[in-house]
Amino acid sequence: MTQATFPTEILEQHAAEQRRALHNDVQHLRSVVRSEVRERTDVKRVVRRHFAVVAAATAVLALSFGYGFTGIFTRE
Repeated sequence: MTQATFPTEILEQHAAEQRRALHNDVQHLRSVVRSEVRERTDVKRVVRRHFAVVAAATAVLALSFGYGFTGIFTRE
């Protein structure tokens, strides 16, 4: 089958179908990626999953700031 055996209209129709399919695939991929990125960057969800680590890091940070701030006002 060569291009000469297919009428131009059929080839244009196939090209339009391929463009639509490609467009739909891209739209689907965008929506999947968008939802996945939202899920991974949701701060509340990350904190809930890793609460112990976040609490420990916050405690260490607060203690170090408190120790440093107290050191400013004491003469030891």
